[in-house]
Amino acid sequence: MVALVVRRPLLGVEHRCGQHPLRPRGPVVRQRLYEVDLLRIIAALAVVVFHYTFSAWMQGVSPVTFPLLGEFSRYGYLGVDLFFVISGFVVLLSAWGRTPQQFVVSRIVRLYPAFWVAVTLTALVSLVSSKFPVSLFQYLANLTMFNAAVNVENIDVVYWTLWAEIRFYLVVFLLALIGLTQRRVLLALWGWLALTGLMELGLLPGAADLLLQTTFSHYFIAGMALGLVYRFGMSWELAAILLLSYANAVYRGLGFAADVADRYKTDFHQWVIIGVIWAIFMIMLLIALKATSPLGRPWFSFAGSLTYPLYLVHAHIGFVVLAWIGPRLEPYRGMKWVLVAALILAMCVLAYAIHALVERPMAPRLKRVLNRIARIPERPTGQPGQPATGGAPVRR
Repeated sequence: MVALVVRRPLLGVEHRCGQHPLRPRGPVVRQRLYEVDLLRIIAALAVVVFHYTFSAWMQGVSPVTFPLLGEFSRYGYLGVDLFFVISGFVVLLSAWGRTPQQFVVSRIVRLYPAFWVAVTLTALVSLVSSKFPVSLFQYLANLTMFNAAVNVENIDVVYWTLWAEIRFYLVVFLLALIGLTQRRVLLALWGWLALTGLMELGLLPGAADLLLQTTFSHYFIAGMALGLVYRFGMSWELAAILLLSYANAVYRGLGFAADVADRYKTDFHQWVIIGVIWAIFMIMLLIALKATSPLGRPWFSFAGSLTYPLYLVHAHIGFVVLAWIGPRLEPYRGMKWVLVAALILAMCVLAYAIHALVERPMAPRLKRVLNRIARIPERPTGQPGQPATGGAPVRR
């Protein structure tokens, strides 16, 4: 049995692509997709730079302005588009080697430890600074990660993507329940594309979009299709799904860019949006075709490990720092660049601290507890992993 171990996009956990349920192939061989790690940190930094050098001062939450750099960094919100494609790719591979219970445990273990710390830090900084109001109920609701389901506001603007991810996980979980096979996943992708089209034509009730989430469905669909390409090779069906997903990504991406432009009273060049989305699809396709394997470097995994905690902590905490220090640097020409560079570095250090002190030690302990609750047997020590059959950000 051939297995794949990769790290998640917005959300870097190990993902295994194990054997096809009907075709056992012997011992597990593990391979890491270092290229995905690199893409994840690039996407995260694009979002960070977008917030610090464009979004923050355009919304009036930071006095530190970057008019020239903002002409370019305004497109950094598209890092989330890349996150969602990567998510579709690696989460499908994660589910393929696991039972539905194992899949759920893996997602909880990956998402929650760093998130609980990030929510707590962000809430404390917001309360001390009085810049972003936070109530106790809001804090407790945010800790569940399901606060959006009951219309409780996120403590940090970036957390909206987690709600999108969780709804995508539900789709993969349902597939894992019925049993993952190439044909079933292909049928699910065609069905999701068709329902997306019907929703966009206004032929489905608005409530259906809670699961379909048609604003981003094309990215998750494309990522899953790329997962099949990685696992089984390219086919005409997968090529058609990718082309249709790209077309819808451009259509919805241009519409979303118009909304963002209206919000910030600015504009975006349509061909830049189209080009960035095309680049996302092409780079991920090259990874799925294994064409980028020679470019992978082991140190990319370290950079990838920073992605999720960096994404979680950078926004509101960074805005508070910019609002506090920014006015003091006004008399000193050029110091705003030093401030932003130092702030990004500090956030990376904080992200590493969360990864090293929280994620790494807490993940195995939490996994053991959840495995006991779910009655998932532990693997015998010294035995190769045998995956059981069956069953990453901000745009604004």
